[in-house]
Amino acid sequence: MFIDLLRNRRSIRSFLDRPVAPEKIELLTEAVLRAPSSRGINPWGFVFVTDPDTIGRLAQAKPHGADFLAKAPLAVVVYADPGKSDVWVEDAAIATLIVHLAAADLGLGSCWIQIRQRPHDSSRSASRYITELLGIPPAMEIEAMVAIGYPAEEKKPHPAASLEREKVSYEHYGK
Repeated sequence: MFIDLLRNRRSIRSFLDRPVAPEKIELLTEAVLRAPSSRGINPWGFVFVTDPDTIGRLAQAKPHGADFLAKAPLAVVVYADPGKSDVWVEDAAIATLIVHLAAADLGLGSCWIQIRQRPHDSSRSASRYITELLGIPPAMEIEAMVAIGYPAEEKKPHPAASLEREKVSYEHYGK
């Protein structure tokens, strides 16, 4: 059940040295292409990367929070065309979440790596670095990358007691 997937899914940053099976990559591809999009515009696109050298270079996209990607056997880069939709950020974020959850459903570990509005260095953004590296047209913006692989770590689910129920109201704020 979907609720069980949500209860058990955790961000995984350590992966076995084992390629992701092609049939699982195909299922991830199908899942992300089924992501909902405002008005059905689908301003997003995806680059699935399995080449270890390219993944290693993607892991250098920003100064912090991407280095673990270098050990992942699969990286999914999620980009979008801001000229196609005023809600491209939301659409790309939904697609990123879909690939993240689909990976968990397939028994794979994954971790979201935020790229949008992150610097690569003092002269260019992480998004520009990735578009140049992968040959993505410069008009596109990178939303995120997702590191995917067979988990080399096991994490317990967050306990129900850790849910921030005080952030939910019913019928009216504060109730």
